[in-house]
Amino acid sequence: MIENLTKETHPCAENVAPAGGEPVAGHAEIERACRLACQAIAPAWPLDRAIAVNPHWSRIGMPVRRVAARMAVLGGIQVFPPRDRQLQAWREGRIAAVDLTVALRQLPAAQTAALTPEQCVAALQAGALQVQLPLLIDVLDNDPHRHTRLRWREAITHQVSQTCAAYFDEHQASWQPERSQGLYAFWRDTLQHDHGIGLLMGLPHIGRAISALPASAREADRWVIERLGLPPAVWADYLESVLLTVNGWASWCAYLGWQAGLAGSADTHLRELLAIRLAWGVLLLECKDDAATRQAFLALQQSWSQASVVLRETEQALLIDEVWQLALEIGYQRKLAQQLASVNSDGVAAAAIEVQAAFCIDVRSEPLRRALEAAWPGIQTLGFAGFFGLPVAYTPLATQARRPQLPGLLAPAMEVGDRIVSSDAAQRGGDAALQSAASRSRQGRFAKADQWHAASRWPGAAFSFVEAAGLGYLGKLGNWLRPSRQERARDDLAGLPARYRPICRPQVLSLDLEAKVALAARVLHAMGLEHQLAPMVLLVGHGSQSANNAHAAALDCGACCGQTGEVNARSLAQLLNDSAVRSGLQAKGLTVPDTTVFVAALHNTTTDEIEGFDLDLLPPAGRARWERLQAVFSQACDQVRRERAVNLRLDPRASADALLAQLRRRANDGAQTRPEWGLAGNAAFVIAPRHRSRGLALGGRSFLHDYDTSLDADGSVLELLMTAPMLVTHWINWQYHASTCDPRRLGSGNKLLHNVVGGSLGVFEGNGGDLRIGLSQQSLHDGERWMHEPLRLTVVIDAPQAAIESVIDKHSVVKQLLDNGWLHLWRFEQAGLQRFTHAAWLPLNLEMG
Repeated sequence: MIENLTKETHPCAENVAPAGGEPVAGHAEIERACRLACQAIAPAWPLDRAIAVNPHWSRIGMPVRRVAARMAVLGGIQVFPPRDRQLQAWREGRIAAVDLTVALRQLPAAQTAALTPEQCVAALQAGALQVQLPLLIDVLDNDPHRHTRLRWREAITHQVSQTCAAYFDEHQASWQPERSQGLYAFWRDTLQHDHGIGLLMGLPHIGRAISALPASAREADRWVIERLGLPPAVWADYLESVLLTVNGWASWCAYLGWQAGLAGSADTHLRELLAIRLAWGVLLLECKDDAATRQAFLALQQSWSQASVVLRETEQALLIDEVWQLALEIGYQRKLAQQLASVNSDGVAAAAIEVQAAFCIDVRSEPLRRALEAAWPGIQTLGFAGFFGLPVAYTPLATQARRPQLPGLLAPAMEVGDRIVSSDAAQRGGDAALQSAASRSRQGRFAKADQWHAASRWPGAAFSFVEAAGLGYLGKLGNWLRPSRQERARDDLAGLPARYRPICRPQVLSLDLEAKVALAARVLHAMGLEHQLAPMVLLVGHGSQSANNAHAAALDCGACCGQTGEVNARSLAQLLNDSAVRSGLQAKGLTVPDTTVFVAALHNTTTDEIEGFDLDLLPPAGRARWERLQAVFSQACDQVRRERAVNLRLDPRASADALLAQLRRRANDGAQTRPEWGLAGNAAFVIAPRHRSRGLALGGRSFLHDYDTSLDADGSVLELLMTAPMLVTHWINWQYHASTCDPRRLGSGNKLLHNVVGGSLGVFEGNGGDLRIGLSQQSLHDGERWMHEPLRLTVVIDAPQAAIESVIDKHSVVKQLLDNGWLHLWRFEQAGLQRFTHAAWLPLNLEMG
């Protein structure tokens, strides 16, 4: 075993310990430190399954201010809004004096510290804190010529990142790497053949040091940790700091671990990535002389011996930032509270409901729900969690692809696949033959397409392919240069002949009738639609439309693995229209009238159009009602487009046709970096009956989930809402928060410089650096101002106090989010709104604190 090297011994003296030598601490302690460091990294989903993630999710067990201190000290990462932006908000009046006063009164730590508004303003004017602790690669990078070459931290990040890109790629490169020995072994082999890294780092003889690399990942961990001379108490912190230098790839590896966990297995890639980064310290130690190495170790040990003090002092200094964060939120919350208090549903005559429209709770549905209700009193809108209660994975017709269609927090529990279903019931006896024919035709087209694409990837043909492709490529470029007004493409039908497309329908598979009835009953109960069903019930999912956009999936849905709601809505509508399922529901005491039809639809959030599906299966009365709805849709969608026009720099006074045409062109423009604003501005989540928010213009900033406590006697629906949709909206909220507060480390940078990695793994900004996670600059900023305000989510619930507290006490994750300041919780009370703070409910008073 390798002996402990203190500052009195040569750090590079021996590669092997003398017989009987013992490490500074047992292997178990090193393993524990590595495990804690890896557990601190949140997952990041691939581009084609993009979901919003709180990058601090694994740290919610700590108060948000402590996490902010740790991120600043360990990674140079900004968690609270930057002080210069807060100062601008103060000077422009976005944060008012009363907001600051109320924030100071609400925070016990600010009261204890006797902070004054004057001190808070002075701190903003003083600027940001600079407190990051150095790593071994930083203190070793101390030669006189370091300013004439690439910094070692940057060079190492680049080399590790390029290695990971090659190793994890399964879709982009024609030749795949050897992965059987694992990531660490692949990195060692790659480094032996990399003759450019030495030049980048100013280490022409680095090749000699490669032979000193430990043979395994765990040996690398131990080799470095035992030589650092750091106290065991800071090991986990140091290792977390190491991982934060490659946070993008660490997040990708954490995703692989997350997926493995959902499947009941384990994944070692994150641990191997940590070993790679630590092993770089071995290389650098071998390349330095004795005096330089000794000096570097002294500097590292001196810095990290004060780690606990630095973390504590930084956390205290960030109290100012926490005050300003709360003040920014109070400025928004005051208006929200006033709006919610202004709603008066007493004495309003209820119109006869002809159509019920259940929308995903996505903030972009809020303006459309309001517009539909204003256009026609006969429509009742509902908000429901976006995957419509179907925990499914979807496999398109004649493919091996299987993609989840539900929040990343969950694993699929059932399957959906395409089936050919003729519109004429009398012809359905021939559907099996049509299905076989459609599958063969599609597979044949895919085979030809694979040959075509392979020709472009073969090295000898790479430069001649565009000439051979000719007009086919020019046509694609022409569509970008002169964008068309075409509607949203149906990618799931790509390669399927046109004659089969109208009758190819996604359906829930492999469930017997009893299971289908149970599923239908659960969904109707959760939606509050067990009784008083209208003649038509719309299930409205949402999807975006954009061209040449690597992050397109992130605009489809911020929760459901980057997919639109089409598959879930269509599958559920067909299930609920099934006569056998309805008979089963009847036997359970849940009656769906024969006159009620369920219709799947999709809200195109880029153009604000509503598209219906499987309309040919509707009975004549249902089809007639759908046709009458078109005028309502036209009026409501036009209203929403006009509301959005200003933020898209379009003319809201243009004619309806002209405005829609402009939005369609944006959607098809391959050069358009801002096709829509997605969920920018999200700030609140209201879990309550619609009458609590009906008629309010909430600015597309609120998730709205309908909930009636009188229909939830056992509190099971409330528990579901607070442990699933509330967590998902929190993830969305914090992805936008983090990407806005630190776009360099927690955002994906400039779209114009993006290069897709591995087909769908993520993006580089330029040709290297770390894998970029989070939202792009263009999703948050319009070139002149930030379009998203980094506010923590305000959750407002209409439910009894005891019911809410029961969920909090039962679920540690919910309790952590509330106790540690990751979101705000209010509830409706007869006398007014109350806020939850320090395990108690207090009257909401944003004027006096």
